[in-house]
Amino acid sequence: MDLTKMTNDRKLYLCRWYFRAGFALLPFLWAVNSIWFFNEAFRKPEYDEQKQIKKYVIFSGIGTIIWTVIIVTWVVIFQVNRAHWGEFADDISFIIPLGTP
Repeated sequence: MDLTKMTNDRKLYLCRWYFRAGFALLPFLWAVNSIWFFNEAFRKPEYDEQKQIKKYVIFSGIGTIIWTVIIVTWVVIFQVNRAHWGEFADDISFIIPLGTP
């Protein structure tokens, strides 16, 4: 989609929609929102809706960073402790590796 062809009200609506949808455990939408609207929020000449777009872009970026830290932390903890957790780790694993740890 080309943002240059959209009205400023429509840009604000779309940015707000992506931000709110990210709360449905879809942090990827926050990443898309912060990247897609970055130029609109920080590099374009000022217009009325830009202040709100900037707020949604900043919060989307913060949400993306927080989710990335959480996911990376979980992956590291799980990979390091998987063998020690025994049957519980098998129960929460999608693919169970063969062999001994």
